[in-house]
Amino acid sequence: MTSDEIQNLYTHKGLSAREIGGLLGVTQWQVIRMLKKYGISLRTPAETQRIQFNKSPLSFNKLSSMSQKAKILYEAGLMLYWAEGAKSNNGVVDFANSDVRMAYIFLSMLRCAYRVKEEKLRALLYCYKNQNVDNLIHYWSNKLSIPSNQFIKPYIRQDYDDKKLHKMEYGLIHVRYNDKRLLMLILADIDIMAKKLVTC
Repeated sequence: MTSDEIQNLYTHKGLSAREIGGLLGVTQWQVIRMLKKYGISLRTPAETQRIQFNKSPLSFNKLSSMSQKAKILYEAGLMLYWAEGAKSNNGVVDFANSDVRMAYIFLSMLRCAYRVKEEKLRALLYCYKNQNVDNLIHYWSNKLSIPSNQFIKPYIRQDYDDKKLHKMEYGLIHVRYNDKRLLMLILADIDIMAKKLVTC
């Protein structure tokens, strides 16, 4: 195999030294020696991680075509996330609200439009110490159809004002999905939608 062929496999196609070795019937260390011999720069750990990340299978499958009802749900979910979702680059889709209808609509959008994996869904309850945590988790679990074992440790505030209790009667729920590519896609879809809507 020529240096150009090895460089194409390693640099352009993103194959690892182990994968190239498998094709050539040699060890990865022999491939690394060939790369050095031909003056082909080795990837940094960050570059290797990025390639592996891009090669890993998706945990979601966005619908390519939607019915009118599904499109309304999709756009409503995007608008909700635009307003109430986390936009940081930590790789986690995180929607927080105390209104069960908003949480339900957003979650329905994830399930119907992006077809996420149910087992990867997580929920975080935020409440006050004078509220019954078990009852609240049971409430949100039933309303959102997320099993209680997919709720992570709740955040319980120790300070509270009795006058404000009914403003957040059922606490606040975070609906989370740990997938950086899904977060990036949702933010990109929001941007596309925003450009269509914002004309001024």
